[in-house]
Amino acid sequence: MIVDSALYRNGRRSEAAEDLSVALDEARTTGDAFLWLGVFEPTEEEFDHVSRKFALHPLAVEDALKAHQRPKLEVYDDSLFVVLKPVVYEAAADTVTAGELMVFVGDSFVVTVRHGEGAALSAVRHRLEQDPEVLRHGPTAVLYAISDSVVDHYIDVAAELQTDLEELETEVFAPGSADTKNTASRIYTAKRQLLEFRRATGPLLQPMERLAFGNVPFVDEYARPFFRDVADHLTRANESVEGLDRLLSDALSAYLAQVGVRQNDDMRKISAWAAIVAIPTLGAGIYGMNFTNMQELDYRWGYPMAVAVMVFLCLVIHHTFKRRGWL
Repeated sequence: MIVDSALYRNGRRSEAAEDLSVALDEARTTGDAFLWLGVFEPTEEEFDHVSRKFALHPLAVEDALKAHQRPKLEVYDDSLFVVLKPVVYEAAADTVTAGELMVFVGDSFVVTVRHGEGAALSAVRHRLEQDPEVLRHGPTAVLYAISDSVVDHYIDVAAELQTDLEELETEVFAPGSADTKNTASRIYTAKRQLLEFRRATGPLLQPMERLAFGNVPFVDEYARPFFRDVADHLTRANESVEGLDRLLSDALSAYLAQVGVRQNDDMRKISAWAAIVAIPTLGAGIYGMNFTNMQELDYRWGYPMAVAVMVFLCLVIHHTFKRRGWL
C-alpha cells in the first residue's frame, strides 16, 4: 500500500521512522521538516491506520478510498483535501484514460493516494528532490509541483488529440469517406475520449483559482503566483478541449452532410435509370396485349421500327440526365 515515505528536512530527504506517529512528531518538532507519504490504491483496512495517525477527516477518507471523484478542493480543520484526475494518452489505441490522485495537505505532512496507473508521482518526487530550494517551502511546494505536473500533461494530451483530429478531418474529406461506417465510428470514439478528458480538466479550474486567489489554509501566501500559473495553463488546456470539441462536432456535421449528398446522388441515379427502363417497359406492355386491330403489326418493318423508337427515346433521356449530372 505505501509506495514511498520520506521525511524532508530543510529541503533534504531523510528516511522516516517506520512508526508514522513518530515520523510526524519529528517533523512537527523540528519545524523545518515535513513528512510525505505516498499510498497506492489502499483498502479500507489499510488506510484506516494512516487516517488515524494523520487525523484525516472521515469524509475525505471516504472519498479517497472510493475514488471516482470529481476534481475538487475541500478544507477541513486539520488538513486540506485536493482531488486531481491525471490523464494518460495511449497512442496505440487512441484512447484517453483518467486516473485519480488525492492529496492531503496538513501543517507538516503530505499524503498522496493514487488510483490507476496514470497517476504516478515518482517523477514529481524525484524532480523536487533535485531542487531543495523548492522543497524548503514544505507541503505547499509538493501540492504545487503535483498540480503543475498534472496540468502540464493535460496540454501534452491535448496536442496528441489535436493530431488525431487532423487525421480525422483528412479522412472525412477524403474521396469515398461517405461510403464507410468506420469514419463515423472514429468520430464518435474521439468524442467519447474528449468527454473523458473534459471531466478531468473542467472541474479543476475552480480549485486552482481558489488556491491562486483565495486565502486557503495550509497553503503559504507566497505560493499564490505559482498556482496562478497553474490556473493559466489549465485555462489553456480547457480552451483546447473546447476547441477540439467544436472541431469534432463540425467534422461530424460535415461527414453526415457528405452522407446525405451521397444518398441524394444515389437516389437521382436510381430515378434516372428507372425512367430510362420505363420506356421499353411501356412499349412491351402495349404490344403485349396482342390486339388484332393494331395496324403496325401488319407492317414488315413494324417490329424493327418499334424497337428503334424505344432505343432512341432511351438514348435521348440518358443524354438529358447525363447533361444534368444525374448519371
